[in-house]
Amino acid sequence: MATLTMTKDNFEDTIQDNDVVLIDFWADWCGPCKMFGPIFEKSAEAHPGRIFAKVDTEDQQELAGSFGIKSIPTLAVFRQGILVFLQPGALPENALTEIISKVEELDMDEVRAKIAEEEGKSAEA
Repeated sequence: MATLTMTKDNFEDTIQDNDVVLIDFWADWCGPCKMFGPIFEKSAEAHPGRIFAKVDTEDQQELAGSFGIKSIPTLAVFRQGILVFLQPGALPENALTEIISKVEELDMDEVRAKIAEEEGKSAEA
């Protein structure tokens, strides 16, 4: 499956309508982005049940800003609408594959419980 061009207009629907969404924040002038791009594309082909989206940080500055992107490439991964991974840096293929496996293994009920617990602590403070 080819990658999806993500914009602020299709972001919310893409995140909410899909189980696993991987987002590559990149820019055309970025050398490490050019190295990571083919790895991301190859992974998209190898994982057809997942959504692989690319955000051009030059074109989508508002969306990139909402994530606090300061270094590119940055990989963001959502599972069931929840951001579960956000890390800058070009990843080798095996590391990306490992991240996908770990995200798919997450117990999302446990993740939601931890989020609720943290939100409860901040509400008390």
